[in-house]
Amino acid sequence: MRNWIRFPRIEGNASRQAHADIPDGCFEREMGKEGFFGPATHLYHSHPPTEWIEFEGPLRPRAFDTNKLTATDAIAWDVEPLLFNNHCRIRLWRCHEDMTYLARNSDGDELLFVHAGGGSLFCDFGHLTFTEGDYILLPRGTMWRLQISQPTTLLMIEATNSSYQLPDKGIVGPHAIFDPAILDTPHLDATFKQQQGENPWNVLVKRNNQISTIRYPFNPLDVQGWKGELIVVKINWRDIRPLMSHRYHLPPSAHTTFVGNRFVVCTFCPRPIESDPGALKVPFYHSNDDFDELIFYHNGDFFSRDNIHPGMMTLHPCGFTHGPHPKAFAAGQKHAKKETDEVAVMIDTRDALQITPNAMSVEWEGYVSSWRNSKKEK
Repeated sequence: MRNWIRFPRIEGNASRQAHADIPDGCFEREMGKEGFFGPATHLYHSHPPTEWIEFEGPLRPRAFDTNKLTATDAIAWDVEPLLFNNHCRIRLWRCHEDMTYLARNSDGDELLFVHAGGGSLFCDFGHLTFTEGDYILLPRGTMWRLQISQPTTLLMIEATNSSYQLPDKGIVGPHAIFDPAILDTPHLDATFKQQQGENPWNVLVKRNNQISTIRYPFNPLDVQGWKGELIVVKINWRDIRPLMSHRYHLPPSAHTTFVGNRFVVCTFCPRPIESDPGALKVPFYHSNDDFDELIFYHNGDFFSRDNIHPGMMTLHPCGFTHGPHPKAFAAGQKHAKKETDEVAVMIDTRDALQITPNAMSVEWEGYVSSWRNSKKEK
């Protein structure tokens, strides 16, 4: 239990309620600890804190357009990471044909988010169909393969040397956001039994990011039964019921879906926008100096961003203030939209993400300048 120094004070022209009733002519910025869970201060500025005119050095907001990646690797482990640190690795895999091998990740749990496509997953626990918008959580050591019914694009998020867990939902209870009963699991159905047989199969095992091959004279997915609670699970973003408040803009942490070691995965789903006249209606400017923020844009109109389309990723490393683009902020002030129309996956990492040449090859370098001219656009 941390014993933070906490004695709230108010100085000057300030609101007594965060993200609401902001003084006229001011722009609120939150400076906080522990990813919105620790102590915080709200500062009220005369200018938007994103009105920079230049960034110099390696620290800056970044954007990547994964639609421009051209590789369609047949083997999952051949996919080069886009970003990584010691606790997670993020890949984007275009899988356009059936896997003729079994994969096993011995470096950590693997979380697949289906950006496009569909098909069937076969694994130790049975058979599971999947479609666009599904998360599939594969516990470390699971053997699996995909059978594709249409070309499939997967965001792959590895929890390196750790496991995924559900977030602590606190006072809202375990059934909020989604009831664990809605998680789908594989079945030992007729489709699973039909793929069993005496034909030889290879298992490609990833350990320490090196690949080893285990050869079997039969299909090792030959399970006849199982019992337990360590299982492959699936949930679609449409099954998530986001927390909301009509009077208060909730922080991104309210939308946490899975928790890894030193990072979290959040899902932004369509929801009503705050309707209280004094409430902020777009994400607030914030200086969260404990986490890097990576967002993968899956679908819809991203209400806090300009010139961002599905399949893009943005990275806001800790160390500077970030927040909505000028047009989005102006639209929020007018309450021009009554609900969001966006689906996005956010990965907040405690440790700095390293950007690979694979990501740099599809970087939109003009993203750092996309907050300019805010006064003209309001």
